[in-house]
Amino acid sequence: MAVTVDDVRAFARDLPRSTEGVARGRLKLYIGRIVYVDFHADETIMGFAFPKEERAGLIASDPQKFLLPRLSDQRYNWVDARLATLEDDEMRELVYDAWRFCVPKRVAAEFERERGGPPMR
Repeated sequence: MAVTVDDVRAFARDLPRSTEGVARGRLKLYIGRIVYVDFHADETIMGFAFPKEERAGLIASDPQKFLLPRLSDQRYNWVDARLATLEDDEMRELVYDAWRFCVPKRVAAEFERERGGPPMR
């Protein structure tokens, strides 16, 4: 079953400091003023924080699933994924890693300590 924007929102809701907002007609997930996930206006593509130096490898691993962000966003630590191609567990891992990439390390460590590890299920 394909992942939906609502699935992502439900998962991200429990992540500390995660908030939602809309900018330029696009739903975004924030940590403070930092965007860690956003959705294209048609809600078919999810962009997420991801290390630039690992981006080419991720895209090459499955080019039907992952793609470069628009040219103006390629300077950032960012990659896009087609929501319809993601499984739920995979979405959770990508969103969690994006959150962890942007949140202060101590916040992530405390969250994992309280939960006994990352909340992948």
